[in-house]
Amino acid sequence: MTGRDWRPFLYGGVSSCFAEFCTFPIDTTKIRLQVQGQRASPVNPVRQTRYRGMSHALVRISREEGLRALYRGLSPAVLRQSTYGTIKFGVYFSLKGFLCPEPADETLLTNVCCAIIAGVVSSSIANPTDVLKVRMQAANESVRQKGMLACFSDIYRLEGLRGLWRGVGPTAQRAGVIVGVELPLYDFFKRYFIQRQIMADSAGNHFASSLLSSLGGAVASCPIDVLRTRMMNQRVVLPHAVPAVVGAAAADAAAGVVPAHYYRSSLDCLVKTVRYEGCRALYKGFVPTWLRLGPWNIIFFVSFEKLKRLY
Repeated sequence: MTGRDWRPFLYGGVSSCFAEFCTFPIDTTKIRLQVQGQRASPVNPVRQTRYRGMSHALVRISREEGLRALYRGLSPAVLRQSTYGTIKFGVYFSLKGFLCPEPADETLLTNVCCAIIAGVVSSSIANPTDVLKVRMQAANESVRQKGMLACFSDIYRLEGLRGLWRGVGPTAQRAGVIVGVELPLYDFFKRYFIQRQIMADSAGNHFASSLLSSLGGAVASCPIDVLRTRMMNQRVVLPHAVPAVVGAAAADAAAGVVPAHYYRSSLDCLVKTVRYEGCRALYKGFVPTWLRLGPWNIIFFVSFEKLKRLY
């Protein structure tokens, strides 16, 4: 693939959407685990702890809300991958191809820089779809029964344009970390296995390389992911829209929506999370994070490699 090739964009988008659909229920449990237990003070919990872990969350959500609840937010998630995934992988492979026309010229530093740029740019553009996905998965009462377009409209009307880009800072940081770790690691392990003649350029190689890269991505990104999820799930309603949401305040509090302006920034969210819940709170949802990233990467990279060989 060359630096001007359109195929990385198409293949990246298609593979991302397929991987997102297959792993979405695990992502829903991750979001629920990350927003539960937030506290406004050491003695004033905002939300009770309902889920003991990923398996318990899967069972309880299915039993209490139905199996469809595990796929609540799928529409904005697929829309997000159509934009985020397309731009991310397209920019990464195109930029890498432009800087290093010959694969043998690639270095780890070059791949990391290309990946970080691709992750930050794509996640910033796709942030509104991420906000809606998180809120629908968190069972926010204000978006539970509405369609995707109506929810987008409500967020813009009640919270303004800033509401659609809430949490864009930690989102871009998370994307930069994940992409900056996963994509170079995948390329590194793939070449390593081939050069050492451990495995050929085969599905087994793609499977092992994507699994190893996902572990690195999960370890590096989980703390930022917790902060991002909490920032996105916080509603900051515009003054003129306050009467329209008063009735849903109690339901929103039960869904983990903390008081408006409680988290003033991602740094403030980090400080309050550690102060009231301890450092372990930064790794809430780590198991579903990795169990989702692993299959997601495996499905994506295997699909991506197969699509590359079609043309």
